[in-house]
This record gives sequence, C-alpha cells and structure tokens, in this order.
Amino acid sequence: MKLHLGVRHWDHVIPLALGDVPGPTVTRLEATPDLWDAPEYDGGETSFSRYVRARAAGDDRVVALPIFLMRGFRHRCIIVRRDSTAETAADLKDGRIGLTGWPDSGNTWTRAILAEAGVGIHDADWQVGPLTAAHPVVDRIGGVAVGNNVRHTADGARLVDLLLDKELDAVMTPFMPPGFHAEESPYRTLFRDTRAEERAYHGRHGFVPGIHLLALRKEVPAERPEIAQQLIDLFEQAKQLSFQRRNKLMDITPWHNEEVGVTTRIFGPDWMPYGVSADRRMVAAFQDHLVAQELLARPVPAEDLFPYQIDPLEKIA
Repeated sequence: MKLHLGVRHWDHVIPLALGDVPGPTVTRLEATPDLWDAPEYDGGETSFSRYVRARAAGDDRVVALPIFLMRGFRHRCIIVRRDSTAETAADLKDGRIGLTGWPDSGNTWTRAILAEAGVGIHDADWQVGPLTAAHPVVDRIGGVAVGNNVRHTADGARLVDLLLDKELDAVMTPFMPPGFHAEESPYRTLFRDTRAEERAYHGRHGFVPGIHLLALRKEVPAERPEIAQQLIDLFEQAKQLSFQRRNKLMDITPWHNEEVGVTTRIFGPDWMPYGVSADRRMVAAFQDHLVAQELLARPVPAEDLFPYQIDPLEKIA
C-alpha cells in the first residue's frame, strides 16, 4: 500500500509502523501533523475538534475515517492545589480556570464535565496558556470567537505557576506537570477518586471520549475509494495485535494483569472501538458539546462528517 501516514507514538499503531501488519508507511511523530498543510503525508492523525469545525466551514480538503487513535477520560485532567477546598466540578462555578488550548478536543470534553455540573463557559474566568516553561508561548485560542471571560495568560505566564500562586483555582491539562505524582506534590486531581467519576461517566454515556482520529487528504480516497475500508481493517488488526502483546509482554505496572482485568470487566474487550456504528453516540455528543461551547453553529450531518460510513470487518469479540 503506497501510502504515507504520520501519527504519534501510540502502541496500537506500532504493528503497522514496524510492518508486523503489512500496510501503509507509518511515521511516528512527537506532535500531531497539520494535514491541511503537510504535503509530505497522505494522511495521519488529527484533532477531532479541528476536523469537525473545518467540515462545518465547508473545508473538505481532509476526509476523516472513523478511526479514533486517541481516547481518554478527562476527569483526571482537572488539577488543583493540594490544599484546595474544591472537590467537584460544581465547586469551580465562578472560579478561575486555566487550560492549555481553547478549541482543543480534549478540553472540549473537559469543559463538558463542568457543564454537566452546571458550570458553562460563561460561568468561569478562563485563562489559556502554556502549562510549564517547557511549553511554547503560542496562540492557544486558535482564532475562534470567545467571550470577554476568555483570554491568554498575561505575558505567556505558565498555568502551573498561576495555580501555585493562587491566581488560578484549577487547571485543565492532558498531561500532568513534573512532580505531579511525587509524594509531596503540590498538586492533586480535582476529584479525589477519578476512577469512580470516570466509571460513572461511562455508565451514563456509554463511551470513552474520542480526541484524535485518522484522516486522509481528500484526493487519496477519491482516487481509491476502497482504501477507506482497507485502512480501518488494517488499523483494527494492528490494535488487536497490540492488545494481545500488551496483555502478555508489556508490564506497564506490577499490577498490569489486574488492571487489564478490571478494564475488561467494566468496558468490555475493546474500550477504543473503531467504526461509525460503535462511535455514533460519542460523535453526536461531541458535536453537541461544540455547539454548547459556541465552537460550532450546528452539528455536521453524519454522512458529511464521515463520507465513508464504514466499520471494521472483524472486530474484537
């Protein structure tokens, strides 16, 4: 398959990258590529939010497949000072909240957690900026329209510094700052038991939120329509092989087997399913959140969002 894809270092794409599952050329990257301006790639990983908003604006240069490469619960992504009295999303109403990017897919899901507790985008003061000194000072609002209660941090101030200086009450971040897991860490998660909150979320909604997905430059499937089904089947095979190896050969923690068992009992054999059928509910919910957060005027019809309405031919049983 003469196809060059750029994705990040997800273990479920390693079998494709190494050729254990023969298919496209997969280059693993440290950052998500800009498929709208990356001629060296035929496709790759992209932001769910950016893709939806591009399609809504009539930009069809990139066509996504229902292959969500990055998923994750977001309750664990809200951190506060260790001495904070806040312990629920509702406690952040009228609070000062920092986040690493306004239109980002992950932060869209995180703000939705607050909205479910009655804290909408107009019910807090938001500052957008780099998490630590290791992160660049760039435009993190992304050119979207925001209210007067949303602004960049002054002079590129780092969110962790503002949090520790008590100028912020909470920070939303996909990755924890250095020292977060230390015994004497100055931070903690907002929710004392994030696993319980996330399990309850899954019980209410039935999915693990999707954040990044696989997309192609539109001319690729236009010239070879069959490639959409081929790719979802190849990525499914790679994921299944990764799962098999993970469960036998990769001890992520000393309690790896027990963690896999708990995950399987709660979420079933595959917590990151591919395909329009398995992800229809999640995709609809995400678009509803984009609308509620004033990032999207109205949901994009399913057939416009995913022109190739496909599922893997063989899923994990």
